[in-house]
Amino acid sequence: MVWTLAFDTSAAHCAAALLNGDKLVAARAIEMSRGQAEHLVPLIEEVLTEGGCTWADLGVIGVGIGPGNFTGIRISVSAARGMAMALGIPAVGVSTLDAVALDARRPVRVHVPAPRDQVYEQGFGCAPELPEMRPAGDDGETPVILPPAPAELAERIARIALTRAPFETEAPAPLYLRAADAAPAKDAPPVILP
Repeated sequence: MVWTLAFDTSAAHCAAALLNGDKLVAARAIEMSRGQAEHLVPLIEEVLTEGGCTWADLGVIGVGIGPGNFTGIRISVSAARGMAMALGIPAVGVSTLDAVALDARRPVRVHVPAPRDQVYEQGFGCAPELPEMRPAGDDGETPVILPPAPAELAERIARIALTRAPFETEAPAPLYLRAADAAPAKDAPPVILP
């Protein structure tokens, strides 16, 4: 059976899940708005230990690619790419919208909360078929579903990654639907000494 590790830091959490085949063996999440970089690898190691799996046992890595927190997405995507390269296994990027829609009855629209009273939205079997960001409200007649708890979100990412791994050829990349809140520094650039 293939061991699949998945993790997500695209929102105010750090979450990881481990599957053996299609069976969930461990899942954990920590709610946090900052500090995902410091907590991700220790959380993953806890999940691996709880599941009785070592790094060398892993066959697939799944990672949440957003949309969501700019820095959080970069943390998990870069970690997944580095781990996959070191282990010689595939890393599969899974959007939060796809993970939320897993097993949902179609047609359905997925909403993921975004900053400033906005939502990230994608329709499955209905419009909009591509992910977009829009103001919250006016949900129309199609059923809308919201993200599950972070540990379940990580499990869904693992399930999708396991099914996509045999066909995935591209390294995971962040899914951004809005520009980062960060701005270039206004200070003069540093002077490089000879």
